[in-house]
Amino acid sequence: MSVFTVGICQMGVVADKQANMAKASHMIAEAVAGGSRLVILPEMFNCPYQSELFPQYAETVAGGPTVSMLAECAAKHGIILVGGSIPEKDEAGNIYNTSFIFDERGHLIGHHRKVHLFDVNIKGGTVFQESKTLTAGNRITLVKTSLGNLGVAICYDVRFPELARTMVLEGAEILIYPAAFGPVTGPAHWELLLRARAVDNQVYVIGAAPALNAAAEYKAYGHSLIVDPWSRILAVAGVEETVVIGKIDLRIVGKVREELPLLQHRKPAIYER
Repeated sequence: MSVFTVGICQMGVVADKQANMAKASHMIAEAVAGGSRLVILPEMFNCPYQSELFPQYAETVAGGPTVSMLAECAAKHGIILVGGSIPEKDEAGNIYNTSFIFDERGHLIGHHRKVHLFDVNIKGGTVFQESKTLTAGNRITLVKTSLGNLGVAICYDVRFPELARTMVLEGAEILIYPAAFGPVTGPAHWELLLRARAVDNQVYVIGAAPALNAAAEYKAYGHSLIVDPWSRILAVAGVEETVVIGKIDLRIVGKVREELPLLQHRKPAIYER
């Protein structure tokens, strides 16, 4: 399908896991009511974005309540669902920041474990160390769906253009970044990075963020948005809890690539002095 509606659930996240799951389910239904065939949740939507809490909220894929809820919602509404991300625990006890992707029947068709962990120390600003409790993923994620090929990465991954280009060269038409940028890096870089990945790779780019919770220790920037392959912003939120609705037309991808054939140059050019 070349043309379809996408919905981003910019939800407020609290300390109650069950409440977060219920809110996510409600907002998914709201996105579907708005015509969305592809629905996306934000990073760490079932728990506060605090590194020391990730082990407490972590769950396995098999029998995990959040993963089960996502599968049920995808099947109930007949949608492609990118489940933001949650803390995932594997059999060895490693914990990952993982996005689970489901098809219209509720089948798990892919998952992305955040490759670049958010370890920063901005003087006078954000200090965070995901690596205290999380293990990094080690592969790109490309998911083929009835709506097109989705490249999925998480938050800090967006700062690494090589990751985006690799997904696009593998066939991605839409890059999706569940994320939780903060009040320092958000105003400075959030929109800039998403638009840069779109114009660099001539794809749609979707950034799905949590709403601002003023009482939370980590305050999310919000501003979920949808960018087209010409780097035009099609839809954008503020900081409030909301469902962002936008239209995807994959014919634009082909049109832009025909007019500006950047991706034909897949190998580095060699220049002589």
